[in-house]
Amino acid sequence: MASSKPMGSNGSRSLALWLALAVVVILADQVTKTLIVGWFQLGDSRTVTPWFNLVRAHNPGAAFSFLAGASGWQRWFFTGLGLVVSAFIIWMIRSNPSQKLFCFAVSMIMGGALGNVVDRLVHGHVIDFLQFHFDFLAPMFPGGYFPSFNIADSAITLGAICLILDEILRVRRGR
Repeated sequence: MASSKPMGSNGSRSLALWLALAVVVILADQVTKTLIVGWFQLGDSRTVTPWFNLVRAHNPGAAFSFLAGASGWQRWFFTGLGLVVSAFIIWMIRSNPSQKLFCFAVSMIMGGALGNVVDRLVHGHVIDFLQFHFDFLAPMFPGGYFPSFNIADSAITLGAICLILDEILRVRRGR
């Protein structure tokens, strides 16, 4: 990562761009979740292809329903964690405005994290609706059904992949 330098107007514009990307992720996530809540009852499933369904699932936990069975404290823990991580991401973007792939990656992660924070605050759980199923997944997931997820989760995953790619590229440039 680049050294921390005071941000000028270019840095401010860069931060605004990355924050706007995060807002687009949040809006796309919330619009799709609102549509699912309007069209589906909890537990409903509609087949789209032989390997993909739209569903309505509620997840009070985190990824792969981590801590879903806890007594309710996880709602506030994951909300607080999402807010703290977002503040840290803003600091990282401000500190490294010239690193485009890095800023894209963390902006996607922040947008996804805040999209799920909105769910936790409004509903008390995260709304998931994308469900993929493949026979080769059966040894890991019952019936080959990968756990349901949403646009926010997809953005977080894309951001994580881009962070790994950014690090690989950074190491290669250093050789």
